[in-house]
Amino acid sequence: MIPAPFDYVRPATLDEACGALREAGEDAKVLAGGQSLLPLLRLRLAYPTVLVDVGRLAELRGIRDEDDHVFIGAAATHDEVMRSSVVNAGIPLVALATRTVADPAVRHRGTFGGSLAHADPAGDLPAVALALDCVFVVRSADGEREIPASEFFADYLEPAIEPDEILVGIRVPKLGPDWGYHYEKFHRTAQAWAIVGVAAAVRRSDGSVREARIGLTNMGTTPLRASATEAALRGVPSGDGGDGAGGAVAEACAVAAEGTSPPADLHGGPDYRRHLARVLTRRAVLAAARA
Repeated sequence: MIPAPFDYVRPATLDEACGALREAGEDAKVLAGGQSLLPLLRLRLAYPTVLVDVGRLAELRGIRDEDDHVFIGAAATHDEVMRSSVVNAGIPLVALATRTVADPAVRHRGTFGGSLAHADPAGDLPAVALALDCVFVVRSADGEREIPASEFFADYLEPAIEPDEILVGIRVPKLGPDWGYHYEKFHRTAQAWAIVGVAAAVRRSDGSVREARIGLTNMGTTPLRASATEAALRGVPSGDGGDGAGGAVAEACAVAAEGTSPPADLHGGPDYRRHLARVLTRRAVLAAARA
């Protein structure tokens, strides 16, 4: 199909981009890598009157170490993120999950910030951002503000970004050397959306799990935390295989789907996704605890 008509603006600076959005109003869309937006335009599921292209703005690119966190520019591509030595050393869960995004062609064009701003609960990165308590930095003509990940994903495909705001970058906290990480994903083909995915970060001390952070992909209209399992894992032996029905890890992960509302589609119903959430959470937690 052919997109509906729109005006195209390619600002030279971030200030110009913010001004263009303010002038265009609610009918404008921000274009970066285009891997999420262009299909919506082609299918006429989105029909903005103005596209503001920020993909070449140097102010939105780059990855840098900032002491206790890593700052990832919104326009950094998935490929740049997954290959970054700063990311792999400081926030390895981000690198692990980014490697599973779509295929190499998409990873070379799609942007880290664009994927998060799309706010698709079936995307791999939103659950990771939620599990790591990331902070989103957005900017408008009025200045910058920060949005914690717990407030960023407002609803299905609806980030908490105002129409005149641009996502500048994401601050990802470093959790330290006593944490292990894993991202477990179940999908039909290598480039497909996750039917269910689990992002797990586990802090170990004296042979036990002291803290766990678990983000769930495609288990509701937004990414979710498996709060019941996080609480149940505290104090569990980190070396517990959890293979039997009575294993402490298995018992903790049996409540991973508690409080979720998974969708039903051609790939599976809610009960199937709840089963996958329990199985994948156990796998992800065990892998993270052994990492």
